[in-house]
Amino acid sequence: MIVIGLMSGTSVDGIDAAVVKISGTEEDLKVKLLAGETFAYPKKLRDEILAVCEGKALSIAQFAELDDAIALQFANAAQKIRSQHSAELIGSHGQTIYHRPPEANQLGYSLQVGRGELIAHLTGIKTVADFRSADIALGGEGAPLVPKIDACLLSHPTKSRAIQNLGGIGNVAYLPPKTSNQTQFGWDTGPGNVLIDMAVARLTNGTKTYDHDGQWAAQGSPYLPLVNQWLQQDFFQQPPPKSTGRELFSQDYLERCWQEMERAKLSDRDCLATITELTVASIVHSYQHFLPQIPDRVLLCGGGSKNSYLRQRLQAELTSARISTTDEVGIDSNFKEAIAFAVLAYWRVKSIPGNLPQVTGATRSVLLGDIYEINSTP
Repeated sequence: MIVIGLMSGTSVDGIDAAVVKISGTEEDLKVKLLAGETFAYPKKLRDEILAVCEGKALSIAQFAELDDAIALQFANAAQKIRSQHSAELIGSHGQTIYHRPPEANQLGYSLQVGRGELIAHLTGIKTVADFRSADIALGGEGAPLVPKIDACLLSHPTKSRAIQNLGGIGNVAYLPPKTSNQTQFGWDTGPGNVLIDMAVARLTNGTKTYDHDGQWAAQGSPYLPLVNQWLQQDFFQQPPPKSTGRELFSQDYLERCWQEMERAKLSDRDCLATITELTVASIVHSYQHFLPQIPDRVLLCGGGSKNSYLRQRLQAELTSARISTTDEVGIDSNFKEAIAFAVLAYWRVKSIPGNLPQVTGATRSVLLGDIYEINSTP
């Protein structure tokens, strides 16, 4: 089956669109990326999304307009990339604007906008969307959802691997050797690029949105007393299953960190190195405290995998693991998440559950996503 996967993450830097040829089911799953492209949001829409993520209030009418505007961008991305290849299915993650993990007796809540029914209507292609709700209904976090795909595609016969996504938020999928009887694990590790990007925007008055290749942070020195203090926060100490988002790692969060760095009299480059180090330290802390062992290999994906300073710092802290990217094992690190949601849509129409309960905390495996189908005849 030829499937289009659509994804925009917590960095809100654009829509990743992937055309994927998929065969097999689970253990024999195979994917081939036929085309991949990232489509930037119009600046006005991106600014609106970020404002809503930071808590801007909307009327129901305004929310409907935003929902439709995002769906239109997703549909346009699908239309542009389908011109190269015919596709019979779309899997759209949508744009997360709010995520609340479950607590005690309260179900979680996660809202992805860019409604699937409009994407199906505009493209004329069967569309699967709203992948998180079914897992949440069973008491799960609704995230991360990619570890099952990672387990099917990237497990090694004799070596343990960690697939570390570095989007706006970082998440890990731990894959034990196929020959072992260990269980796969996965959870959100904390900030990926989100605080780094906000720090760069702050330092440049919005003229830059990310630290290219980590070059700026590499000129500074991280102030470890603050990093170690920040790691004592509840989220980092909480055992999995766990998930997070911009609701926690927000502008307000960065502002509190910034005030503490100013009191420590850090330079701009030291501030950026320190914020970058929090991403590194949160990943290392997660591995040391919540994995059965440090993996033999760590495969990075997402935008942060292009940050060579971040990679160097991870390698320096995880000396026993070999750190590279998923590109080296045949999965494009730029479009890995979009590929994953193409697979989840494929699994949905094949009636194959998409979640791993031990990852999300759901009580059982479940079909993920709602199907929106366009009939060609009245």
